[in-house]
Amino acid sequence: MPDFSYRAKTNSGAVSEGVIQAATQQEAIRQLTRQSLFPIDVSNNSQTWSNFSLSFRRISSETISDLLTQMSDLLTNGVSLLDSLKILAEQSPDAKLQEVLEEIRDDVSEGVNLDDALSKHPKVFSNLTVSMVKAGLEGGFLEESLERVSNFLRKENALKNKVVSAMSYPMILAGIGFCFMIALVVFIVPMFEAYFEKLIKSGVGLPLITQILIFVSDALVRYGLFVAIGAAGIAFGAKKLLDTELGRRFFDKYKLKIPIAGRIFHESAVSRFCRVLGTLLQNGVQILKSLKIAGHSVGNITLQDAISQSAENISSGNRLSEPLHESGMVSDQVIAMIRVAEESNTLDDVLVKISDRMDQKIEQRLDSMVRLIEPIMLLTIGAIVMSIIIGVLLPIFDLTSTVD
Repeated sequence: MPDFSYRAKTNSGAVSEGVIQAATQQEAIRQLTRQSLFPIDVSNNSQTWSNFSLSFRRISSETISDLLTQMSDLLTNGVSLLDSLKILAEQSPDAKLQEVLEEIRDDVSEGVNLDDALSKHPKVFSNLTVSMVKAGLEGGFLEESLERVSNFLRKENALKNKVVSAMSYPMILAGIGFCFMIALVVFIVPMFEAYFEKLIKSGVGLPLITQILIFVSDALVRYGLFVAIGAAGIAFGAKKLLDTELGRRFFDKYKLKIPIAGRIFHESAVSRFCRVLGTLLQNGVQILKSLKIAGHSVGNITLQDAISQSAENISSGNRLSEPLHESGMVSDQVIAMIRVAEESNTLDDVLVKISDRMDQKIEQRLDSMVRLIEPIMLLTIGAIVMSIIIGVLLPIFDLTSTVD
């Protein structure tokens, strides 16, 4: 058993410190309580460094998808929720996931709902997963809900892998081109500075492009470290800003307006909304609750606000297609399909089919975008490199023509 260091108060108010052996942290707290001690802090000595190192690791969505499928299978075969969590924790190949599952099991054993226990680990379980589990618990279809979330995560992970695979070559190309340009400016241009100074002293002026090149080269040579630190600081600050609601709202609004990519972001969010809403309706969840859950799962605050407004209008007696159409966030083609589905009472099935079709279009747009990015990037890098070369050679050509 692992050792737990503790600080606790006695009945007299004095602080007691020591070490106690227990299977889990919750068991250590219970032992201290039985000894009439009131725990202030209980930490696992053997996991101090491992917890620190594991905190920087992320659990892949593929691992979470497999976990949810296994949990669904165990529950379907009659294994209790506590026993399922114990089995999954013991068999988990991921140390961090094992630790998370043990904490979830401890919470559930103390009467906490599964969805609330999952929500304590937002870096592991997404809002979509928590919302679907909550709907499954309330509707009595937890096993099916877990399986559907697993399938959704697999599809989403497959799409992400396609994006990463498609963008890997352009990103490598951009990285190599950037390093090559920095090397030219920092190492090659300074070699010609003495020659440029002679030209200036002789009364031959330098072209504007050469003057800009010399300025950039001097700035990078003298202040390159500060520029790198400043860029890192800006990137860190931007990331912190995106973690706030205001930052996310700003980013979610304007990323939908990015040429080509903005349409892909938009359609991906709408596809996710349709799939989640259709899945919930298929399992008998009321439309208002389904809209609330689906709205929180789209991953875009701008669309989430539009969906929330739609839910308010539906509560007033309107159909889903009408407020969605008024929001302007869903295409006319999708609205038309939703309107027909509402009239034929097949909204749940049609929403899932809409999502499947939109995913196919998204993949096609991604392929087109990547094919467009590659030549644009090559032309951009080539133009910058050519500008550097012209900036270096143009004074020589000017001097030659002057001598002639």
